[in-house]
Amino acid sequence: MSGENGVFRLAARYPALVAGLGAMLCITTLAELDGLNASSLWLMAPFGATMVILFGLPESPLAQPWNIFFGHLLTTLVGLVILTLFGVQPWSLGLAVGLAVSLMLLTDTTHPPAGANPLIVMLAGQDWGFLWSPVALGAGLIIIGGLVFHRSTGRRYPVRWR
Repeated sequence: MSGENGVFRLAARYPALVAGLGAMLCITTLAELDGLNASSLWLMAPFGATMVILFGLPESPLAQPWNIFFGHLLTTLVGLVILTLFGVQPWSLGLAVGLAVSLMLLTDTTHPPAGANPLIVMLAGQDWGFLWSPVALGAGLIIIGGLVFHRSTGRRYPVRWR
C-alpha cells in the first residue's frame, strides 16, 4: 500500500481502524496543545465522545460542523448561565441539562456529547473563559481535524455545513 490509493483502500477495508486513527490523531493534537501552555485548556471529556461520532459516523447529522461547534458552545453557555444564576443544586443541574437538550433540538445543533457540558461547567465550577477555551477553540480544531482527516482518506466530510 503506497500513496493515496493505499490510504483509500485502508479506509474502505478497515473503517473502524481508520476511525480510531482519526480520533487518536485529533485528541493527540489537542493534548499536545494542552501541554504547550499550562494556562490554556484544550481538552474536555465530551470531546472524546465527539470523536466517536465525527470519525465513526461522519455522515451523521450529529457529526456535521454546525452541530459539533454550536452544540458544544450552546450547552456550555447554558451551564454557565445556570451556574451564575442559581449555583449548583440538584434541580439546577437538571434544569441546565434539560434546557441544553431542548435548545440543541430547537436550534438544530444537536450533538449528544455536548449534553454533558452543563454538568462539567457546573460541577467543576468553570468560569466564562471555559466557553472560549477549551470549548470554542477545541471544537473548531476538532472540525478542522475532521475535515483534513476525512478528505485524506477519501471520505466526503462534511455532508452539510449547517
